[in-house]
Amino acid sequence: MIFSIHQPNYIPWIGYFYKIYRSDVFIYLDSVQYPRGQSYGARNTIKTANGPLVLTIPVSIEKGKEGKITYLDVKFSDPKWKVKHQRTLEANYKKAPFYNEVMPLIQSVFDQDITFAENNIQIIENICNYIGITSQRKRLSELLPDFGQKTGLIIDIGKAVNGTAYLCGDGGGTEYTEEQMLAENNIALTHTKFHHPTYKQLWAEPFVSHLSMLDLLFNKGKESLNVMLSTNP
Repeated sequence: MIFSIHQPNYIPWIGYFYKIYRSDVFIYLDSVQYPRGQSYGARNTIKTANGPLVLTIPVSIEKGKEGKITYLDVKFSDPKWKVKHQRTLEANYKKAPFYNEVMPLIQSVFDQDITFAENNIQIIENICNYIGITSQRKRLSELLPDFGQKTGLIIDIGKAVNGTAYLCGDGGGTEYTEEQMLAENNIALTHTKFHHPTYKQLWAEPFVSHLSMLDLLFNKGKESLNVMLSTNP
């Protein structure tokens, strides 16, 4: 039983979805602390005629609680952000082959009056369902009322989902994983190294990697999963 974890980021990059695909169970860390400063929890990058552009959700965190609240407690600071992001996506991707097919996955979430964490999770869920990722997905807030820190968190989650192997990416977070502690709790540590695929994008060369998954979706539609797997068997 392979399990993996990640914070519920906003319109994540392709590697995020590869981690979900490779897992039997994926857990959204919605009840962990929201980080100080800039975070991919509230932003990601798309491609425009003028190069990469960062889309950022304006969030509001009560003064004095920076780094202390969870993703569930984050609020929007500007109610107009959804309209701005929708217009930006339309302006830069309306000529993409699958814009009309993919945009409703996002628009249907934008049209709801929901929280920051729920917004991010619903978008990820819609994308997974659209491209055919069938892994189980659970929320930490619904799985465990209390949990440890760093490797302790991984162990607690592993026990809760009967996980026997923890899938760890090669990015940030590896420093929090103590393999010996996992082994002592009958959890194997496995690593995945994501190889970014190339595909036909809008706008001029060169190819821009590590964008939001939306760039791949708008350009390749339901073939996006096959594109992702073409360099990651």
